[in-house]
Amino acid sequence: MLEGPKVSQSELAKRFGVSQPQICRIIKNKERILSEWHRNGDPERKRKREGKDAALEAALLRWVEGAPAADLPISSSVLQLKAKHLAEALGRPSLEPSGSWLARFEAHHSLAFKKPPSEKGDAEQPTAEQWAGVVLPSLLRSYAPSEIYACGETGILLLASSPSKGESAGNRLTLLLCTNANGSEKIPLWVVGESPRPHCLRGINLEQMPWSYHSSSLANMTIPLFTEWLRDFNEGMRHRGKSVLLLIKHEAHPYLQLSNVRMVFVPQATTLAQPMDRGITSDFKGHYQRRLLRWQLAERDTEQPTLLDVLHMLAQAWGDVRPGLITNCFRAAGVGLNTSTEATAPSLLSPEHRVLMDQELERDGEPVDGVEGMVEGEDVAEPAVQPCPSEREVWGSLATLRRYLEFRATSPDLFQAFYELEDVVHVVSAN
Repeated sequence: MLEGPKVSQSELAKRFGVSQPQICRIIKNKERILSEWHRNGDPERKRKREGKDAALEAALLRWVEGAPAADLPISSSVLQLKAKHLAEALGRPSLEPSGSWLARFEAHHSLAFKKPPSEKGDAEQPTAEQWAGVVLPSLLRSYAPSEIYACGETGILLLASSPSKGESAGNRLTLLLCTNANGSEKIPLWVVGESPRPHCLRGINLEQMPWSYHSSSLANMTIPLFTEWLRDFNEGMRHRGKSVLLLIKHEAHPYLQLSNVRMVFVPQATTLAQPMDRGITSDFKGHYQRRLLRWQLAERDTEQPTLLDVLHMLAQAWGDVRPGLITNCFRAAGVGLNTSTEATAPSLLSPEHRVLMDQELERDGEPVDGVEGMVEGEDVAEPAVQPCPSEREVWGSLATLRRYLEFRATSPDLFQAFYELEDVVHVVSAN
């Protein structure tokens, strides 16, 4: 009507029973109104109602529009998890985007998502009995124990750092653990904190660390971060010419079509827990707590460990998780394995030494600070025998060596040798 013969605004107002200023506003905003009408895709809609959470809807819509350019998968479950993360970033952590809210959002913006491709036998959401008795065995049949992996998330709380450290990494870390069924390979830890550039990590060679640090709001494992980890994991397998199966909790994680990794989501209905929840995660946390306590006993000042100290302790604790325990946890989760396992790398510490490391934490006395005095000889011209270094001097030397490796290491494997050397020194100290 606006494109035809010219009609005055007053005549249009009379014809449609509205005020003349309203007609004026419609003409002024004609392009915007038509754009929103076409984008809505509902020709019968007459009113434009804003949602109760307009800011959240706007942020989520911007993410949806930018996801294809970033090659990010989108589904209703992924969208719901992203909405929760955005709500937390907007200062509304109590907001839980429900399924009905998501349905209204998708209808409001004419969004429709295809269901992620399901694994064979998993398309109809099998029962726990079907999953354990039919689906899972058929999936595992084509893979050796060393080719079956499971990953899971966990979190730890950080101790308050000394203000003089000049850093603030938040009060928690989220960790992504991943290992294969016979324990022959534990993927280096992925750690997510709040600070994008912690002061203690500046200057070190992050690419050669035995862990990988990333950041996000509230230290959450976001969809882009998990997608990045999946692609890195797949790339590592591709370089080695290895095709693997990856078991993942059936949560709002993205499904990707990967060349060398077959993703399998464990249904929520199954009573069989994910292997990481069968004892691997709790064992890892126990080793970390033991190492944290040992660190506190060795230190003589009041400062708490830095984020860098914690990252190294986490890597050591992950290395302490034994292959036998991993195998038992996979078996308890329904992943039956053969009794034979692949050989693991030898350790500098014998089982007896590891027992002494645990006994060290139970000592009541203070560590010996050193041996005083020197061996005296009759000939004063001979050089004096150097005294035994104190424990403080030894820990200082180890800290210097670790700092050197943080700057100059050419492989993360060098840190494993350093960790074992550090454990040997603790064993000697315990005796």
